[in-house]
Amino acid sequence: MSMIPRGTQVPARWQLLACGLFLMASCSIAAGADEGIIDVHALPQLEGAVEDTSRPDPYRVEYRMPTPQAATLPAVQKLLSANGWVPYVMPLEEKSSLLKFKKGRQGLFVHFTQALGRPDQSVVYYTTDRIYGNVPFPEGASDIVFDGTRPYLDCIAPTPLDATSDFYSSQMAAIGWWKLTPETAARWTTSLDETAPNGLRAFYAHADSKETGFYQQKPVMLTLTRRDDGRTNVDIRLAPFALPSELKADSDLAGLPRPSPTKTAKGLGSASSDKREMSAAAMAELPAVLAFYHRELAARGWQEDGSAPRAPGDEVAIRISSAEETGLLRLGRKYDFTMVSLTAQVKESALAARAQAKKKADEKFLGDALGAAKQLITADDARRKLQAAALSDAPLNALADSKTPVPLPETAEGVTFEGDAGRLEFSSTSSVKALATFYRALLKSAGWKEQPSVINQPNMAVLEFAKGGKSISMTVMQMGPKVNVSANGSGLVMAAAKPAQAKPGQVASVQAKPTEPLTLDPDSALPVPTQHSSTGVSSTKFSGSDQSFRTELEASIPAALGDVLAFYRTELAKRGWQEKADGATVTAERAELAFTSPEGPAVLKLGRARDETIVSLVQRNPQAAAKADIMPKAGQARLMLGNMGPTEASLTINNQTVKIAAGAGGPQSPKGPMLDLPPGKYQYALRLAGRPARTETLTVAAGDAWGLLVGPSGDVLPLQMY
Repeated sequence: MSMIPRGTQVPARWQLLACGLFLMASCSIAAGADEGIIDVHALPQLEGAVEDTSRPDPYRVEYRMPTPQAATLPAVQKLLSANGWVPYVMPLEEKSSLLKFKKGRQGLFVHFTQALGRPDQSVVYYTTDRIYGNVPFPEGASDIVFDGTRPYLDCIAPTPLDATSDFYSSQMAAIGWWKLTPETAARWTTSLDETAPNGLRAFYAHADSKETGFYQQKPVMLTLTRRDDGRTNVDIRLAPFALPSELKADSDLAGLPRPSPTKTAKGLGSASSDKREMSAAAMAELPAVLAFYHRELAARGWQEDGSAPRAPGDEVAIRISSAEETGLLRLGRKYDFTMVSLTAQVKESALAARAQAKKKADEKFLGDALGAAKQLITADDARRKLQAAALSDAPLNALADSKTPVPLPETAEGVTFEGDAGRLEFSSTSSVKALATFYRALLKSAGWKEQPSVINQPNMAVLEFAKGGKSISMTVMQMGPKVNVSANGSGLVMAAAKPAQAKPGQVASVQAKPTEPLTLDPDSALPVPTQHSSTGVSSTKFSGSDQSFRTELEASIPAALGDVLAFYRTELAKRGWQEKADGATVTAERAELAFTSPEGPAVLKLGRARDETIVSLVQRNPQAAAKADIMPKAGQARLMLGNMGPTEASLTINNQTVKIAAGAGGPQSPKGPMLDLPPGKYQYALRLAGRPARTETLTVAAGDAWGLLVGPSGDVLPLQMY
C-alpha cells in the first residue's frame, strides 16, 4: 500500500474543505510549538483511509480502514517504518497489542480496534507520546526494548563493538549527553566502574532542558558487549549509583511488604487468607531490595530459614517462617528491574487453631442469635397481647348505608372497595374474634356456606365462603393496635362499582376523667402515668449491645385524652425532648406529635378505645441503627430477612423473590438478605418445600426498618427494628 497525502480519500467532504484546512493549520501550529510532540495529522495514512474529523484533537487522529485488523496492523507497521519510525516494545509489556514507535526525540503510540459491527473493517489510532529521556537507537538495530521515561534501552546493534562505540560517542553528545569522569561524577559517586566483560562501559549525564524535554535526569550507564556473530549488545540504564541504596516501604499488598519505588506490583489474597502472594518489579538494584526484605520481614516477626532451590530467573531464594506461616522470597533481575516474588502459606497447626477458634465464635454467635430471636419473639408476643387487650370483643352491628356486596361492621375504618376487581379492605378496632363472628353470622343468614379453614386463632382467622358458584375469601388479622380485614373473590365483583369510603359508627364516647392528677411511674424506661390499666415497653437491639435501635411504649390509661397529652408534653420536655410544630394533629379523639430527643426522632400517638386513652410512644436511635447497618436509604424502608428454620425459604415481595438459606443470620451467614423498598403496603408470599404458600401483608413507611424472621415451624414474625 502506498503513502498518500492526508484528506484525498474523502471526496464527500469537499464542502468542508475550508474548515478542514483551518483545523489542519491549527493542529500543525499547536503540535509544532513543541518539537518533542509529533503532528499526528501530518503522519502518513494507509490507502483507502477515511479519517474521523468529528472530534478534532491535535494529539490524536483516528481513521477507518476497509480491511480487517489482522491485515491493517502489519500494513501500518510497514508504512511507518518506511517513514523513518522505529518500532520497539516496553519492558514487561512484550505481549501488548499497542504499537510503539520512536523517531529522534518524538514518540508515537498506535492501536487498532474492529469497526463497530464490521469485522471486515478496522479503525487505526495515532497518539503522540513524549519521550522524556531520549537516547539514540543504532541504525538497523533489532530486538529493541525501550522506555523513554528513565531511560532504558536494550537492543542489538548490527555493527561490531568499535563502530557501535563510535556511534554512541558522537550521538550521545549530539543530543546533550556528556560523558562522566571520576571528577565530574563526584557529586554522585566516589568511583566509576568502567569495566565490562567482553566489552566496554561509560557513564553519561544530561543537564535539565525545557527545549529537549529533559528534567531532573539521573546519570545513565552505557554497556556495550561483543557478540559471537559480530554484532553488539547495547544496554543503557540508570547508573547503579543513581538508584536508592535504602528502600522505603510502600503500602502492603495481600498483607505482605512491598518496596518503593516499583514499576508494577500485584497481590493475591489478604492478610487473613490461608495463602497469599505478592509480586513486583522494583526499580532498584538487587542488594538494596534484599536489604529491604531482611529489615521488613524481621520487623514483622518472620525469620529466615536458609536458601531454597532456585527457579529459572532467580538470583536469591530464601525460605522464611513466622509463628503461623511459612513462606518463600524469590529475587531476580529482568531488564533494569529487580523482580520480587513473595508467598506465604498458613501452617497446618495454625489452620487447625483458626478452625477451632472459628467454631467457638460461630457457636457463640449462634447462641447470641437464638437469644436475640427469643428476645424479639417474647417482646413481640407481649406487644401483641397488649394490643389485643385494647381491641373490643363486643358484638358488632352492620353499617346501614354500606354500598358493598357484603355488610361492613360499624367499627370499619379506611374502607377501600374495588368492585371491578372484587377486592375489599378495611381496618377496625374490634377483635379478630368479634369480626369473624360478625361475618360468619351475617353471611350464613344470607345463604353463604362456610368452607373449612385451619387458620382460626385469636390474632388471625381465614374465612372461606361459597354460594351459587361464587366465592369470597377473607383474611382477618391483627396488625398492631388494629385488625386488618382483606377480602376478595367473585362474590365481591360489582359492575361499575366506585371506591367507597365508610365512616366509623357514630358511637358517643364518654372520656373518663381521672380522680387524681396523673403521676409519673419512676420504673418505666419511657414516661407513663402510674394510673394505667396496661403498659409495656419493648426495644430492638442486637444481643450484647447496650444501644437500642427503636424503643416503644404502649399503654392504656383511664383518663381523658387532653389530660394524657398534657402529661406527656410536660414529662418529655423534662427529658430534653423538643416538640415539632409541623404536622402535629390534636383532636378530641386522637393526637399525633413528633419530637426530637437526644437519642433521635420520636413520635407520640394517642387514641381512644373503651373509655381509655391508648398511648403509643416510639423513639428511634439513628446512630445505633447506622452502626448496625440497618439504617434504610433516604426515602425508603429496609427489610431484613432471616430464617431460623431447617430448610431454605423463599419470599416474594414487590415482584422480587429472595432465597433465605436455612440459618440465615446465623454463623454461616451473619447478615441475612436485605431489601430496600419504597414506602407502601405490600403483600408477600412465603414458600417452604412441601408446604403451601403463605400470603400476608406488610405496611412500611419511609425510614422504617423491618425484620421478617421465619421461625422453625414456618411461621413468619414481622418485627419493626427501626
